[in-house]
Amino acid sequence: MRGHPRRTTLTAALLAATALLTGCGRLGEDSGSDAELAVSTTTAILADLVGRVGGDRVDVTSIVPRNGDPHSYEPSPGDATAVTRADVVFSNGLLLEEPGIMKMVHTNAGKSAPKIELGERLEEYGGTVIELEEDLGLDVLWLGWAVEGEVAGPGSQVRTTTTELEGPGDLRVYLTDTLGRPKVYVDSSDGFDDADSFTLPPEAHTHVNWAFSEPGVYRLTVEGRTETLDGGGEEIGSGTFTFTVGDDAEPPAGTEVLDSGHADVALDAETGEVYVRADGAGGETRRVAAEDVVLHVPDRARESVPEEKPYAFLGAPGDDLWVLPQAVLGQHVHGDLDPHTWEDVANAEAYVRRIEAELVRADPEGRATYEKNAAAYLRTLGALDEEVARTLATVPEENRKLVTTHDAFGYLAKAYGMEVVGFVVPVPNQEPSAAEVEKLGDTIRDKRVPSVFLEPNLAARADVLRRVAEDQRVGVCTLYGDSFDDKIHDYVSMMRHNAKELAKCLGGSA
Repeated sequence: MRGHPRRTTLTAALLAATALLTGCGRLGEDSGSDAELAVSTTTAILADLVGRVGGDRVDVTSIVPRNGDPHSYEPSPGDATAVTRADVVFSNGLLLEEPGIMKMVHTNAGKSAPKIELGERLEEYGGTVIELEEDLGLDVLWLGWAVEGEVAGPGSQVRTTTTELEGPGDLRVYLTDTLGRPKVYVDSSDGFDDADSFTLPPEAHTHVNWAFSEPGVYRLTVEGRTETLDGGGEEIGSGTFTFTVGDDAEPPAGTEVLDSGHADVALDAETGEVYVRADGAGGETRRVAAEDVVLHVPDRARESVPEEKPYAFLGAPGDDLWVLPQAVLGQHVHGDLDPHTWEDVANAEAYVRRIEAELVRADPEGRATYEKNAAAYLRTLGALDEEVARTLATVPEENRKLVTTHDAFGYLAKAYGMEVVGFVVPVPNQEPSAAEVEKLGDTIRDKRVPSVFLEPNLAARADVLRRVAEDQRVGVCTLYGDSFDDKIHDYVSMMRHNAKELAKCLGGSA
């Protein structure tokens, strides 16, 4: 657990008073005609931090609303208008935001408006960035879609299009958001066209569901194309992937069969190579040429088509379906680094230092205001960091284990002596198998987890986690990850809640 010898402990009263003094110009408030800068941020958390530093000199708006999910939020025309008027745009970066948000920012923000990704240079301002570790221990292959390599130009993306499918049935590739709504990217049942595609930014990965209607051997051909904001782009490569669906399907001779672990159907934007990126020994990833590997979907992956109307594209309710699940909750495009950096308060301090520097650069006449507000808020965050560490230090060593709805708390765990032991959730809007329920129950029981934690904006989609917790007779509590809600409106309150909730639910002293 981190110590803080460099800091002087502040009283709770001083912490609260400082927060009040720096509370102007925040999300949802009109800073009036005195505002010198119009600032747009991608999330409410960033809007709060900018408002604390900017005070009355900034008018801050957030693209994603307080209770929204930055991994899946689709910007509105009003969001685009606010970005058009912005003098400065702050985003988190590290591929936290849904790609459509960033494309909207780069398309609509003025050319002279700085577009600052705060997480990308965090270490220069005293923060730390850690690698994103994903290992759900699924008993089937966890297959995503990835783009590697760089593409010239801000906001540029890579479009991957499916052009042909050979096999005994149909394939649907889709993603379910945090509200349980499916978005279909590939559907072979009506042939292929330009709509059977999706885009990813460079060096990005996304989770998707792969649903096959019949057992057998399938060969899926895809091609890639770069897309720039000015409408340009070029073809960059194509390739064919082989799937064996069902236990009786025979793989081609001489091929490697992947049937477990984490892998991606991948395309290199620079070389045009199409391949499978798979987990290797020691946590390293490796490339396997598409023609040398088979992706296996076993009979234990067989599900039934849900009865809900939004899932009618999969077939008639109750029909068999062989599914490689997206496994995590909601849309989740990301890279190799964990973007949820603010869950370590020391990183929020780094954000504030960068925000101060960028506001001074955009509005030199406001330097004194920004420096004064930043200094006051940094004292607040210093006290908060110590408070969080002190509160979590009361949790017994054997109870410092987190089971959450999605993988957003790696920084909190590393900074304050906790351990993330699971974030398994059901395939959205499908009933989990008995084996999945049993496995999650085993994790909670074997790790002796006193409570599991739901995020308020994701709680409705975590029915299995709640049900298993009840079966295991452990508590169900709440943590704030990517957003606020109607009860928690600011970063300090969010982190204070998280610390107290963890302590209360894991046997410590709040």
